[in-house]
Amino acid sequence: MKQQTIELYDYHDWANQKVFEHLKELPRSIYQKKIQSVFSSISEVLVHIYLTDITWLGVMSNKSYHEIAENKNQVLKKVNGKSLEEMEIVYGELSLEMKEFFKHYDYDQRIYPEHPTYGRLETNIFELVQHVVNHGTYHRGNITAMLRQLGFQGIGTDYVFYLYVKKTGK
Repeated sequence: MKQQTIELYDYHDWANQKVFEHLKELPRSIYQKKIQSVFSSISEVLVHIYLTDITWLGVMSNKSYHEIAENKNQVLKKVNGKSLEEMEIVYGELSLEMKEFFKHYDYDQRIYPEHPTYGRLETNIFELVQHVVNHGTYHRGNITAMLRQLGFQGIGTDYVFYLYVKKTGK
């Protein structure tokens, strides 16, 4: 379970980095350009993915709903309006924090997050990391759609592309 969890998160990290690399090759103006879409800008999507990842790290760390919500508000103030390069840095810092967390985690431990609307959930770290990855994949798809709407190509971040890169180095 440990290796599968780490591998899944590594894919998420790889895919996010591919998006940053691709966006840095495009005109600067598109990052915060307002458009009619699921989000009003690509920068908002990246902030959303980041905040969600921070939230689930809090859940995996057994923080309370209140603690997580408070932290999320502070983090939002910290990252809102950041440049693409600044967001890439905070994503990198979060990736290191997650990987450090994985090193010391008891993978047999059950997690019981409580939500004011949905109640208590019995789960484990693998299921939560799977959710983080699925969420990120969904919103990286939003970024691709937004790029196309702006007249640019997206970048392939499917899991199978990650496997090809990992196993062949290409």
